[in-house]
Amino acid sequence: MGSCEIKSGVIWLTGLPAAGKSTVAQTLAKKLRSLGCEVEELDGDAIREVFPSTGFSRMDRDQHVRRVGFMASRLEAHGVIVVASLISPFEDSRAFVRKLCKNYFEVFVNTPLEVCEARDPKGLYKKARAGLIKSMTGIDDPYEIPPHPEMIIDTSALNPEQAAEEILKSFLS
Repeated sequence: MGSCEIKSGVIWLTGLPAAGKSTVAQTLAKKLRSLGCEVEELDGDAIREVFPSTGFSRMDRDQHVRRVGFMASRLEAHGVIVVASLISPFEDSRAFVRKLCKNYFEVFVNTPLEVCEARDPKGLYKKARAGLIKSMTGIDDPYEIPPHPEMIIDTSALNPEQAAEEILKSFLS
């Protein structure tokens, strides 16, 4: 480990698709590395690429979040700061991860649906609105808003650099 003075923990970014979770997570991880911290980024989409059989049913989504949460907790136990970015739409799944981790810091990326749809980098919202995709979080599948996140950010009001800086300040306080 480098000269990092920051205690290990899991910074969990949750929110709708295209809310800005991954971009903010990458920016935050870069900031932490520049401080000499050992950081691991766990991105829901990247992990799905490694495990392509992971589906989108409620059970599949729950298992995906729990698996990633378990990985995050093990990394945290070994002194790593984990920056996880997953839609993680269900509160019970996030609560499970919270219990696994010693220093869990949940960030609700509360970017409005219309902003997420306008960004739509993968064209998923457009396909969901056309009926080509089923179980799209925020359209025909629910997203349960976190009742007590440690922090709420809106990436339509903050750029990734500002959002990462705000998260870092709050995580350190």
